[in-house]
Amino acid sequence: MLGRFILLKICLLLCCSKITENAKKSLASLKRENPRLEPTLAIVQAHNDQLIQEINRNFAKEVGLRVIHICLPEGSSKDEIVNEILRLNEDPNVQGLALDLPESLYSSKVLNAVKPEKDVDGLSDVNLGRLVRGDAYDCLVPPTACAVMELLEDLGGKTVLLVGAGGGGGGPHAAGCGEGAATLSCRWKAPQLQTKLLHAVVVVVGSTKPDDVPGSWIKPGSTIISYSRDLLSEKHNYGQQNNHAAENAVGSLAIAMRMQNMVKNTERWIQSQQYRKWDLRCLKLQPLSPVPSDIEISRAQRPKAVDVLAKEIGLLTDEIEIYGQTKAKVRLSLLERLKDQPDGKYVLVAGITPTPLGEGKSTVTIGLVQALTAHLNINSFACLRQPSQGPTFGVKGGAAGGGYAQVIPMEEFNLHLTGDIHAITAANNLLAAAIDARILHENTQSDKALYNRLVPVVNGVRGFSAIQLARLRRLGINKTDPGTLTEEEISRFARLDIDPSTITWQRVVDTNDRFLRKITVGQANTEKGFVRQAQFDIAVASEIMAILALATSLQDMKERLGKMVVANDKKGEPVTAEDLGVTGALAVLMKDAIKPTLMQTLEGTPVFVHAGPFANIAHGNSSVLADKIALKLVGEKGFVVTEAGFGADIGMEKFFNIKCRASGLVPSVVVLVATVRALKMHGGGPNVTAGAPLKKEYTEENLQLVADGCCNLQKQIQITQLFGVPVVVALNVFKTDSPAEVDLVCKIAKQSGAFDAVPCNHWSAGGRGAVKLAQAVEKAANQKNSFKYLYSLELPIVEKIQIIAQKVYGAQDIELSPAAQSQVDCYTRQGFGNLPICMAKTHLSLSHQPERKGVPTGFILPISDVRASIGAGFIYPLVGTMSTMPGLPTRPCFYDIDLDPVTEQVKGLF
Repeated sequence: MLGRFILLKICLLLCCSKITENAKKSLASLKRENPRLEPTLAIVQAHNDQLIQEINRNFAKEVGLRVIHICLPEGSSKDEIVNEILRLNEDPNVQGLALDLPESLYSSKVLNAVKPEKDVDGLSDVNLGRLVRGDAYDCLVPPTACAVMELLEDLGGKTVLLVGAGGGGGGPHAAGCGEGAATLSCRWKAPQLQTKLLHAVVVVVGSTKPDDVPGSWIKPGSTIISYSRDLLSEKHNYGQQNNHAAENAVGSLAIAMRMQNMVKNTERWIQSQQYRKWDLRCLKLQPLSPVPSDIEISRAQRPKAVDVLAKEIGLLTDEIEIYGQTKAKVRLSLLERLKDQPDGKYVLVAGITPTPLGEGKSTVTIGLVQALTAHLNINSFACLRQPSQGPTFGVKGGAAGGGYAQVIPMEEFNLHLTGDIHAITAANNLLAAAIDARILHENTQSDKALYNRLVPVVNGVRGFSAIQLARLRRLGINKTDPGTLTEEEISRFARLDIDPSTITWQRVVDTNDRFLRKITVGQANTEKGFVRQAQFDIAVASEIMAILALATSLQDMKERLGKMVVANDKKGEPVTAEDLGVTGALAVLMKDAIKPTLMQTLEGTPVFVHAGPFANIAHGNSSVLADKIALKLVGEKGFVVTEAGFGADIGMEKFFNIKCRASGLVPSVVVLVATVRALKMHGGGPNVTAGAPLKKEYTEENLQLVADGCCNLQKQIQITQLFGVPVVVALNVFKTDSPAEVDLVCKIAKQSGAFDAVPCNHWSAGGRGAVKLAQAVEKAANQKNSFKYLYSLELPIVEKIQIIAQKVYGAQDIELSPAAQSQVDCYTRQGFGNLPICMAKTHLSLSHQPERKGVPTGFILPISDVRASIGAGFIYPLVGTMSTMPGLPTRPCFYDIDLDPVTEQVKGLF
């Protein structure tokens, strides 16, 4: 019998070696496919058992795993252990989690605190439930149970008694005991314990034997297998010498199997990082007629919790930062995880020249993705701009879409969201304050005093900050000791010599406030007579907003922030945010704003809301990062639908020439939104005024007006064709449109070169009303695409402006004011001539004159000024009298907006 037992131990040691070797080979294979893989197993202990730590480390080292021990003090409570487990659950650098605790601390609360996907010992209820169901792929067999079963198989069919089974050991009760074995179980305090012990050939002990159970009760010659927690650190007195305890062999084998489980867990973790098909639960719509207000529709739908939506579309827990119940920031680390995942199809929604009421591009965007995902079962993502508070409280209202094609909750979408615009305002105004403060301090201090304050002695040590060292290098001063600079070097370093008349950086506020269009700053006595004229822009016109929208990474954003030119010095050289030493602070203020915000449509499909530059005074598109992340998430056969502001002549042109250059992405198809209402206006109909009832021409059938106005639609189709991308016309149907008018528009659109033209009823029917549009877009996206930019960046600035004016707007020529020409010459001399152009122009006409509808021709486009957003990476000419600060109308939207103090619900948003 003793020889048999020694042989058994040898077999177990060989088995242990084999398991370790197999795990090592499996992990090596995973590492070859994933060179940066470093799987980490965290083991939580509530004691400092060096032997257990050493054995775990040795096995982990042999396999190639990294193991960390978290040694909590003896006497730690269950709550303290659970808190540590919860911390490790959220640590993205830990792929596996195991517990080595005293038996008294194993409880459901502790075991189930471990995330199932990190549960290497397989002791959570979720894992054990899968084990019982026989779900071998999704579960792990507890290592100790596996080791005991291995031992019992080597012993052959025997009468096996399980004693004291329970707690956290994960013994054979978790998975059954060897084939052919007659298995009984018993508690230590059971009255029949002695009888059962005397008949058992194998006794499997799950917890420490109480002192009042004598070893003589155990049948002589029986084999005792212990799997209690302390099996590696102490011996148990089971009485007679001829009883053979296999406790140490079980312990070593269990740890080897723990490492094997960790390798399996690592493989699953790698798979979880890869793209997977969505399992999206869409929300049902029950459209009403007449259609209620937007906010009533939004409130009637109960959105999914954002963490549920995130999981459905393949986001990992550590990739989202939740804001409330319906919004979450998405971390950029996802791009690294899915870098090998092919992009989906890229769709741009643009429009014809709109009326002041807007023609529903956002509504079409939302209706299209609802149709694609909720009705055609195709992965799709909408990427929208964050609305500015200016139009929300001014004329236009919100920008969440409308009717049954909305982003919800619409009040959260339209008000504050996750604070990105506030972050931009703070960063912009910090830089503005830094400019004026620097001029003041340079005007009132000597070189030496200025230098001493810029590079102070702190705790007896004087040193340059990192950003100051970078400035020294740009100046060609290769010194790091502040005490070694010459007087001339001190002066060059300390003085920016900003010319106040050249300052282009303005303060911003996210409100339409016409009285801030020209202001005077520095009138207080404390500013010592430094008075200058300045202005406020609306926040979304800030270059920082454009940078947020065009940045491709956090590092890229930081570099762009540093490159922002705020003025010239008195020698005519550019002064940047980096020169002012504020780049790092700006990046800190923007570190959360760079993450796109995840929301959902009325039908539960995903939406990214990120960045919100206007299209008439900026480049008018949502962020590159939102598009890039969405394209990875939808997968190769999915669609990402993004929107460009205003007409195709403005937002779409900038999308192609500016955004696509920054992102490197190639669009698959353009959806061009038109309405019968806007076409009638372009055909000679009366003026359309926000807040005023529509004239009868717009509410009654008038085929001639529609036909005449289709010239604008034809022109916008031609503009799209300049870029070599297929175009589908989406006719946003209103209840006042007649079937004949709808048919006429679709016919003319197809005759004018559109791939297809489809009437859409998503506003009144949700995604179901845009199914035909979705099908047309899917077909168009598979057409040959010969995308090209409109102009080469190498061309002179004036020539690039001229190409846009003539080919896109239809101008005869351009005319630069002397100030504009001077700025062009300056930017060319400073080396900024190879940047794309971002025209600041009215959106209400193809020309610079808002009252000229249809397709104006023969006009000269006046360029009143030219400015540069060097950080964002474009030159922006101002056409005519374009203002960067809107004003409030006589009756702004805020008259209708209110808050119910009892329910805390917002009223009046639309």
